[in-house]
Formats: sequence, structure tokens, C-alpha cells
Amino acid sequence: MLQKIDKSNLIDKGFIKILYPGLAVSKKDSGIGSIGRIDHAYISGNHTIPMHQHINDEILSYFRTGKGEHRDSEGFVEIIGKNKLMLMKAGISFYHEEKMIDEGEPLEGLQIFIRPGKKDLQPQVVFLNLENLHSEDKWRLIASPSDETKFQFSSQTWIYDMKLLKDASVSLPVLQKNNLTCLLYVFKGNVKVNDDVTLVKKDSLIIKNEEITIEAADESELVLFITDEEAEIFDDGMYSGNRV
Repeated sequence: MLQKIDKSNLIDKGFIKILYPGLAVSKKDSGIGSIGRIDHAYISGNHTIPMHQHINDEILSYFRTGKGEHRDSEGFVEIIGKNKLMLMKAGISFYHEEKMIDEGEPLEGLQIFIRPGKKDLQPQVVFLNLENLHSEDKWRLIASPSDETKFQFSSQTWIYDMKLLKDASVSLPVLQKNNLTCLLYVFKGNVKVNDDVTLVKKDSLIIKNEEITIEAADESELVLFITDEEAEIFDDGMYSGNRV
């Protein structure tokens, strides 16, 4: 199965464009398995998102340009940005605030809302310093359910990223088990999948039980989400939960 989600399906909330990936395939669930919601943010200038609550969301802050100051109810104050990512595991209750730092570069990136494996887990905040901003022409595993990554989800969820150079091609990474569902998101650029499906910035593609080849027409930045739709999740989180 291959199903394209055109960027026109994103919900426009000003500086944030919201993707509910499940709405492309079902009227029963706004998410796909543990992938609840993906926000593509583009914020310029000084801007503060005031202190607000999350319950039963696991949120990966994946910014590619710019930086912001993060404060939260666990007592952390950290500068996050393109070389320092953050995973907030809200669990039973969690509050945080983000203050953008204007250094002449807009803050652009993804806020990724993953559904937890169980309800009301203990809150946790984890930071990840990247050695390199990009992984060129090779999938980089950012987060997983196991200790092979510093970012660990409580659900059966994996996230990879890659910069695919112009005219380079790549297949999917080796999947950890059978019958997993993939969601390919184009953060930047222009790619073609199997010489048939063209994807540009903010387009995505649902992939299930398919062998694919991704070729870059231009230098492209890709994010790959993988979920086990048969695994246990809690789908009533404040932001990640089902909205149908």
C-alpha cells in the first residue's frame, strides 16, 4: 500500500501546519497507530508559547533551524534547536513553555506527538545533542522503543531522518518486524518514490508492505515514522489522541 498525503491536507494554524495522518485513510482515527499528530512549525522573530499542559503525549521537538528556550514543570531550562533535540514524555501531567530566540534565523521544525504505550506514565524529559546536523544519504535512527537510542518511546514507534543529496536514491531501512506501517514526511526538497509518486515539502506518504526506492530530484530532508498498528497504545492523549 502506498498512499500520498498532499500538503493541502494540513490544517493551517498560522505559524503551525498540523498533520493528522490517519484522516487520509480512515474516518475512525485521526492518527495511524502510535503516530498521533505532526506539527510543522515556522516561527520568526521573538515569540513565546506560554506555559501549557500536556497529558499522555510523548512529544519530540525536531527543529532544523533556529533555537528556543524551553522551561517545564520538571524544572528543566534548556536551549533547544537544530543540534539539540528534546523528547517530552508528558504522562500523567506536564507543563512547558517555549520562548523563541531571535538570532536572525527562523525556528523551523516538527513537533511530533506520539501516543504512549500506556496511560498516566511518569513524566520525563530527555535531551539529545547531535554530533552532526544531518545524516547524508543514510538513515539515522533518532528514537525507538528500546535502549539502542537515547530517545525511547513507551509505544512501538521508530523515527529516522536523512538528508538525501540530489540524484541520490535510498530504500527503507531494515524494519524491526513484519507488518509495520511507515509514514515518510518531506521536511524539505523534492523526491520521487518508485518513479511514480512525487513528494515536495510538507507532503507525506503512507507505506505498508511495499518495497520502495526514494530518489531526490533536489537536495531533500526526510523524516521517516514507523509504527506497529497492532501494538498497545493509549489514544486519548491531550494532543496525540484520536480527534475523530
